[in-house]
Amino acid sequence: MEKTLSLFVLLLFVSLLVACGSTAREFNEDANIIVYTRDTTSGTRAVCMECIGFSEATANDSILVQGFVTQDNTQIFTSMQTDEYGIGYISLATLTSQVKGLNFEGVEPTVANVLNDTYGLKRPFMYMTRAAGDYPSEVVEQLVNAFVAFLGTVDAADVINNNGAIALPATQTWDDIKADHPVTNQDNSSVTVRFGGSDSIQKVAEALTNAFKPKAGNFIAEHDHTGSGDAFKRTWDPSVKDTSVGKDVGFASRPFTESEINGSNTDNIGQLSWDAIVAIVHRNNPVSNVTADALKKIYNGTYRTWGDLLSV
Repeated sequence: MEKTLSLFVLLLFVSLLVACGSTAREFNEDANIIVYTRDTTSGTRAVCMECIGFSEATANDSILVQGFVTQDNTQIFTSMQTDEYGIGYISLATLTSQVKGLNFEGVEPTVANVLNDTYGLKRPFMYMTRAAGDYPSEVVEQLVNAFVAFLGTVDAADVINNNGAIALPATQTWDDIKADHPVTNQDNSSVTVRFGGSDSIQKVAEALTNAFKPKAGNFIAEHDHTGSGDAFKRTWDPSVKDTSVGKDVGFASRPFTESEINGSNTDNIGQLSWDAIVAIVHRNNPVSNVTADALKKIYNGTYRTWGDLLSV
């Protein structure tokens, strides 16, 4: 009898512990939504705001919800791992199971859904190079031209897909076109090629240069990614391109603007790949889907608490 009673008490105690633990982990719908965003130079922000019908917020912080937090792509991803009541947006190339990526308008953020054009927060990854004859040296220019050619190969497509972006169709291999770029046959270990622009593309860009360097004489790839707005400024803007922050190749995680295109040369612009933007939250957050209208209301302050969103 005593053993039976002791077992009953033990089971009751364990049940109470489990119940208390479950209650402690319950999501508080009355908690304020902590809103994270990119800064006004970000291509990710520009595309996100345009896609949710809030294009006026692309370059205007004053109309965002009060108390928003500005961070870069990596910081937003890291913050959502610990901020149970936060929401932000990142590149699909960055998304992992460490956070929860939300469906957009009922469509899951996957490579397949980007390619079949059912996922709405889709954007191109672009690149821009300096003008012909406007490089630190002829060797650097030849290496950049070879790198751009490499981007259109099956070899590069594999690197792009393996690093979370979505490659454009390709049929040629690097071996098919290498002879067109004899500079890659020489020792380039003392030559530096400078890459910059969008930090959302940094992971893909670094993977591409790491794959290309041993095919091109082991040149030095210098990466300094500070935002899509700098892709044009640091390769074409006369007041910036020839300073210490100038670049040979700039990346943008959005289409180039009309003023950027008019200020450069379309022969020096191309698409690297496709990507998508994903709204993310903490893994404990019960939200699994978000609409364009809901995101706009979160970012303009109409929805203040998680209950506002969950009650819709």
